[in-house]
Amino acid sequence: MLAGFAIHGHSNKALEHFKQMCKEDIEPDDLTFVFVLSACSHAGLVDEGMQCYGSMSEIYRIPAKLEHYACMVDLLGCAGHLQEAENMIKEMPCKPDVVVWKALLNARRMHGNVEMGERAAQQVLELHPENPAGYVPLSHIYTAAGHCNLNENVQWQRKERG
Repeated sequence: MLAGFAIHGHSNKALEHFKQMCKEDIEPDDLTFVFVLSACSHAGLVDEGMQCYGSMSEIYRIPAKLEHYACMVDLLGCAGHLQEAENMIKEMPCKPDVVVWKALLNARRMHGNVEMGERAAQQVLELHPENPAGYVPLSHIYTAAGHCNLNENVQWQRKERG
């Protein structure tokens, strides 16, 4: 039920169920926290998300996985805490995957940080050079910043890599 509420945008209901689970001594697992953090991200509930993320390791002794980091980067980034989101990526004990970088790239698009978007897009391109998920946002970043020559270079690279 918690997953269903989180996926369909009923963040408060997802959090209510999570709190009820905890009251009833039902141990959450790592997947539970993915849905809880996702619900917090969709609703912009930064404080609640930070509390849940903290309790995951401190109370429940669940180590963060890539999915948790992606949720936290999304949560922080979408709320405008871009530097905190990027710092989280830098401090991850594991190598960030394309989902983590895409979360930062999406947040950058919402808040207009060109340099950060460029770094995130470059990481996406390094991890998946054949996927347009890095080229298109990078092209938009350069166009919005008025860097037409850089945009043309991105378009050329995209075409060269098929």
